[in-house]
Amino acid sequence: MASRYQGPIIDAHHHLWDIALGRHPWLTSDDSAIKALGEIAYLRQNYLVENLIADIGPQQVVGSVYVEAAWDRARPPIEEVQWLENLKRPARIASRCVAWAPLRSAEAAASLDGLAEHSGVVGIREVVRWHPDPAKRWTDAGILAHPAWRRGFEHLRARGFLLELLMNPYQANDVAQLADDYPDQIIVINHCGTPIDRDVEGLMRWKRGLALMGERENIVIKLSNFGAYGKDRSLEALRDTVMNCIEAFGTDRAIFGSDFPVGRRNMSYQESCERFKDIIETFSAREQRALFHDNATRYYRFDAA
Repeated sequence: MASRYQGPIIDAHHHLWDIALGRHPWLTSDDSAIKALGEIAYLRQNYLVENLIADIGPQQVVGSVYVEAAWDRARPPIEEVQWLENLKRPARIASRCVAWAPLRSAEAAASLDGLAEHSGVVGIREVVRWHPDPAKRWTDAGILAHPAWRRGFEHLRARGFLLELLMNPYQANDVAQLADDYPDQIIVINHCGTPIDRDVEGLMRWKRGLALMGERENIVIKLSNFGAYGKDRSLEALRDTVMNCIEAFGTDRAIFGSDFPVGRRNMSYQESCERFKDIIETFSAREQRALFHDNATRYYRFDAA
């Protein structure tokens, strides 16, 4: 029987920002789709490398993936990457980046060319969070099938980037179709597929979506901010969220991530790591290491020169 995990960790999902730059309007404006997150006053302060390291504390985090933080969409996406690379980042902290690019724009190819010049950029994130309830809706519907988006996506594929998706369960069919259309393209789902609807129907929709997407070998799921859903923060409730994802995708296509500092709403960094260790304690040593380290190493190319 495997023992509790004590090995290396790669945090596959976190953000950083400097409020003084004025590049994150969603943090300071009340007129943003991201208001669907709820009260975000706790996020309206700098979160830089030193803050992340302080949160990591004694956890054996040996590398991390910076995920785009909704940098002002009116500005060139390369700015965010350049800002990141000018930060002092010890070891492999934030050494990999999932950026943003305007895939539906005529500028998609040029933006992606610029991002491809930075070896740390391994993926592009798109937000496709449509929901029938306007209060939970971040985007319009049907983005992944839009002809202009598909043209931008072809440019993404040509440059070898991962595609990351911040989605709701309502997009599961669209994501599965995209995976079927491009079976060689790795697609990474953020935040457990975002099971925000906690009624019986909503949870069934989420579980059906997980099963559908999990059948596609080119779809991977990040177990980032797994404590964000529902009022129950008991270990059993957290285990239910994580295990539904792992049962659908397996231990070789599921990846740990903190989603800090956003994840702080629900638990500390230490709690996030320790509860995840509790949840997977009965797994084999190989499976535990895959979830915490090896899968992220493979998908985010941490072993690349």
